[in-house]
Amino acid sequence: MKKNIFYIGLAVIGGMLVGYLIFGNSSNESVAEEHDHSQEMIQGQMWTCSMDPQVMQPEPGACPICGMDLIPAESEVNGLAIGEFKLTKNAMALANIRTTKVGLGDSGDNTLKLSGKIKENEKALETQASYFAGRIEKLFVNFEGEEVRRGQKLATIYSPDLVSAQQELITAASLKESQPALYKAVRNKLKLWKLSEDQIRQIENSGMVRENFPVYANVSGTVTEIMVKAGDYVEQGSPMFKIANLSSVWAVFDAYENQVSLLKEGQKIDIVTKAYPDTKFDAKISFIGSVLDSGTRTIEVRAVLQNTKGQLKPGMFVAGTLEVVSKMKNEMIVIPESAVLWTGERSVVYVKTDPENPTFEMREIFIGDLITEGYIVLSGLVNGEEIVVNGTFTVDASAQLKGKKSMMNDKAEKVTTGHENHN
Repeated sequence: MKKNIFYIGLAVIGGMLVGYLIFGNSSNESVAEEHDHSQEMIQGQMWTCSMDPQVMQPEPGACPICGMDLIPAESEVNGLAIGEFKLTKNAMALANIRTTKVGLGDSGDNTLKLSGKIKENEKALETQASYFAGRIEKLFVNFEGEEVRRGQKLATIYSPDLVSAQQELITAASLKESQPALYKAVRNKLKLWKLSEDQIRQIENSGMVRENFPVYANVSGTVTEIMVKAGDYVEQGSPMFKIANLSSVWAVFDAYENQVSLLKEGQKIDIVTKAYPDTKFDAKISFIGSVLDSGTRTIEVRAVLQNTKGQLKPGMFVAGTLEVVSKMKNEMIVIPESAVLWTGERSVVYVKTDPENPTFEMREIFIGDLITEGYIVLSGLVNGEEIVVNGTFTVDASAQLKGKKSMMNDKAEKVTTGHENHN
């Protein structure tokens, strides 16, 4: 009996030992796993939204913007700052992303280029109006661009008022000896309607009323606009045609507001057209607008061109070149236009922060005049820094996907670069 009790005790102790070895290890592993998870939370895992990468939260959940489940964000590695991000060399090659180092420009003479169009010289533009009310019976000018001469017949009009006035003239002419004042008043009425002395005399002598009366051109030139058609009823003073004397025309350019300080009236400008690329037309700036177009952020700049040979046609595209002197007195930093992204009132570039690796961050800068080489940088960059000059939009898209500070997201934590160059 004692031996049986002894063996039973040994079996119980052995079973407890085996159970401890099996379940004790599992418990330890579970504790270890729990420990690893908590350690992961301590390391600062961030969560973001695949649709709104600017959202960053320290724990999982729903996106506060679109409601989608948050996903683990890429953790910062290799000591990157908050605003920095990396691109792979393969992505750089596929997107043809190129960078260049910022250098100092020359504050001497620079060439400024403007684009614009040829327009009619409004000082030589006449509006042919109807001097009496009536219905247009026929037009003798049928297309815009037709050349007309002063005194040429443009249209005929049936005017009930003019018919009545002619009848009054015939009656008054027979009574001019007894009622000279009435006769004179009727003649003056017709003269106010721009009837010539010969026309009035012809009505008197013939004693016949003319139903359809002609409208003659007041000036010689090119018809630039036909404002009526046959059958239309026009009031006295209604515009019918626009006739321009194209012996001189305007070259009208759009200058951006940061270019206006480089321009002045009387300044020489060389103008070329696509129609005559080998011919240079010399002109001077005759007008600089005083009102800024809020939509295009441009101001009208105008030059008068002599056009005696008729080479310049309204609507032609032209390019103007000026020699200008920037108001920057000291050395200035100039960057290519392709490097700058515009977002409202902000101008941003992407700076390569690591010379050995494709690491970038967005930088807001302040720019000045636009010259031939690009934009003058007033602040935000210093000589020697490297910026993206090709593929800038691709780099910006990568920044947005990574939840970094970008053209459309300027609410990320501001990183102090130490590269300030305020003038």
